[in-house]
Amino acid sequence: VQLQASGGGLVRPGGSLRLSCTASGRTFRSSTVAWFRQAPGKEREFVAGIRWADNNKYYKDSVKGRFTISRDYAKNTVNLEMNSLKPEDTAVYSCALAPRGLIQSSFRSPHEYDYWGQGTLVTVSS
Repeated sequence: VQLQASGGGLVRPGGSLRLSCTASGRTFRSSTVAWFRQAPGKEREFVAGIRWADNNKYYKDSVKGRFTISRDYAKNTVNLEMNSLKPEDTAVYSCALAPRGLIQSSFRSPHEYDYWGQGTLVTVSS
């Protein structure tokens, strides 16, 4: 299974970006897909996750109301729409896949995910 993350770039504070995660080698059916990020000098942190089967979603508190994670059946893609971006959102964003439906309390644990994409850089700066 290979995950491909795309959509990163440079954006001004208050701007928007959409990240996409696609999988080759399997579909997202019965999976949990999440976005994590890692800023320079900081630990990797959970951002948002979605349980494909029932569309259950979970967000890091600091991105609630600004970020939206969604699934696209036709394209076998998970998107992360990021609005009202702040400089502190600057990081390398990676998507990850757990080949099972996780309970919500497990979404934020990196150890639950078996597959990881290479990451895409998001820079929020004026």
